[in-house]
Amino acid sequence: MLMFEMSDDKNLPHAPIVGDHLAMDLLNTQARNGEKVVEYWNSDADVLRWLQQNNIYPAEEQSTLADGELLLQAKALRSLAHQLITGFKQEKLQNISELNTYLHSYVSAPYLAPDNDGKLVITRISRGDTAASMLGQVAEAVAQLLVEGDATLVKQCEHPDCILWFYDRTKAHKRRWCSMATCGNRYKAAQFRKRKS
Repeated sequence: MLMFEMSDDKNLPHAPIVGDHLAMDLLNTQARNGEKVVEYWNSDADVLRWLQQNNIYPAEEQSTLADGELLLQAKALRSLAHQLITGFKQEKLQNISELNTYLHSYVSAPYLAPDNDGKLVITRISRGDTAASMLGQVAEAVAQLLVEGDATLVKQCEHPDCILWFYDRTKAHKRRWCSMATCGNRYKAAQFRKRKS
């Protein structure tokens, strides 16, 4: 059995939080660097760190799982989310039974805590002792996207070397890049060099 501890290690690379929706950020736990796929989840601790980064915390007494179980379940949920969200964009109804398995495993309770500004907020924390339950809030975000989201606002970065996803909440819905500071500027610099040569 593996004991989980929350990590504050700032030196380890984190998956980018650029999706503007938890379901998009789930997909972004895999990225690309040139031709190489970057996997941000290589251990249970990586998944826990990502959950913490997204303000999702398992209950304190929920401390043991078989080694690798959380990682296995998280990657399975990510793969399922990719399939469902891709189908959603194409307006093709997908089999949702596997997602319902995660949703049915999610047992939660209200939790009162201060937010980053010190204001009290009520959130929910997982109370189940399975990996599927620990990922329940993420599964719920995928389900909410499928029910409440606008498929035309689910986009992938237009940079040819990037595979990151985002939900376009801009006023004009013209967002093209996962991040203007990275992919947008890289693309513009490449176009500028092309025109110069």
